[in-house]
Amino acid sequence: MTKFESLIHLVHSMTRSEKKNFRIKSSKRKTIPDYVYLYDTIEAEPNQNPSALRTLFLQKRPGAAFESTVNYLFELILETALEMREEQDKHYMLFNKIMKARVLYEKSLFGETFELLENVKLLSEKHENYHALLLAGRLELEYLLALNFPNLSEAELLRKQFKLNESLKFLRKVNEQSSLYEILKHRLLNKGYTRSLEQKNDLNDLVYSEISIVASLSPENFEISKLHQLFQSNYLISVGDYKSALRSFYELNKLFEDNKHLWNTPPVYYIYTIEGVLESLRSIRNYSGMTYFINQLKKIDNTSIDFKINITCIIFLFELFPHLDRGDFKASEELMKDYKDSLFNKLFSLNRAQQAELCLYTSLIHFGNEEYQKAHKFLSQIIIRGKSYFYLPLYRTIRMVNLMIIYKLKDFDLIKYEIRSIKRELSKSEKGYKIERFLLGFLQKEIPAMPGKRNLLWAKHHDELTEIQNDVFEQPVLRIFDFTVWIESVLKQKSLSKLLRDKIDLHNFQIEEIREKG
Repeated sequence: MTKFESLIHLVHSMTRSEKKNFRIKSSKRKTIPDYVYLYDTIEAEPNQNPSALRTLFLQKRPGAAFESTVNYLFELILETALEMREEQDKHYMLFNKIMKARVLYEKSLFGETFELLENVKLLSEKHENYHALLLAGRLELEYLLALNFPNLSEAELLRKQFKLNESLKFLRKVNEQSSLYEILKHRLLNKGYTRSLEQKNDLNDLVYSEISIVASLSPENFEISKLHQLFQSNYLISVGDYKSALRSFYELNKLFEDNKHLWNTPPVYYIYTIEGVLESLRSIRNYSGMTYFINQLKKIDNTSIDFKINITCIIFLFELFPHLDRGDFKASEELMKDYKDSLFNKLFSLNRAQQAELCLYTSLIHFGNEEYQKAHKFLSQIIIRGKSYFYLPLYRTIRMVNLMIIYKLKDFDLIKYEIRSIKRELSKSEKGYKIERFLLGFLQKEIPAMPGKRNLLWAKHHDELTEIQNDVFEQPVLRIFDFTVWIESVLKQKSLSKLLRDKIDLHNFQIEEIREKG
């Protein structure tokens, strides 16, 4: 992505408050500078490609230095966003105070420097930000050393050093615990959930190490407790103990609720955690367990309009997934109607990733209800603006769903064109999914030969599709939409809705069997 393409994305991702603050700062100039013209050009033309936007800008400002203007506007928008974050995010606030202390020291305002650093240390302890505490403490000692320790006794110096060493020990333990959680997640993503006692034993080294770290530290610490619950819940899911995993998720949520003083405004990290919990529950088809966490999201009250729309989108999607995964497209459509005013009419107030996600799942609802023109219309909103969305992991899946829609619309010339385009994209990518390559080959080679040969084609591809379904590496795509089920519905000429429902029923039956055996 070029710097100009990054700038375009940055402009379109700005919140209302960031745009307002940018306008206030820009209005202080007596004449309109080049960067404001560039900003206005990008904002007014959301569907234009970078080359066209560059031409439009240079038509307005023929003497402008384009690259310099791009760089300046990019930095100015970042500064605007940072100013807003200082008011909302305690992390930004603390580190900004540290930078101010450095400036004060350089200006020889030593009393004010140490006063500010002491304030940072107190706030860092209150908000459990040990990175800021360590940095402020180390900076204080460096400045005291440079000034020959004015009015500082050896006992006081030792006390300050002891606190620094305690912070270092704590951060090391947190880093070790984070590393164990990251290894656990990596193993689950690359090896899948445990299917045997031997695989379960392979995780024991991580479990024992994690327990020993937690035992050596205060369990009352928020960061330690948070990482512990995340580790436990993911481990329990991996070994099939879903009931205990859900209980661990409840404890994680209670931990956040009991420590609201550590939340930022808005509470973005809490939202990320709850979203991760909901995604984990969806991955194991525990839809009933999702209800509690969806209700927790509904309780959040925040004055930010952008944040409210963001939460509304998350709530809608996770209320939708139980219907969509089961193939209940009628119920999905009814839910969509309920969110027409609060979400769909504000689609372009969402960030790019959420716009793409919402359009994809809405398109799948229409596709399941055999409203193929409507499905195509929703996805076209993303595909037409491809330059703005192509960097998203979801974008290629969107194009694969679009191929299914085009097939149903019987536009076979467009299918050929799209397949060639996607294949070029896949050839440049380091990672491609088997289901993507299978679907492209299926639409390109098997569809023309399908009349009268459906049973033969199903027999030919059944084993390969089953292998793809069970491949842990394919799950990131199949969780979004199970293309293997759609291919089965085409070859068997059966209802997509029924096949999806049967798959969920089979999964639930298998889970019950595991529980009974356990």
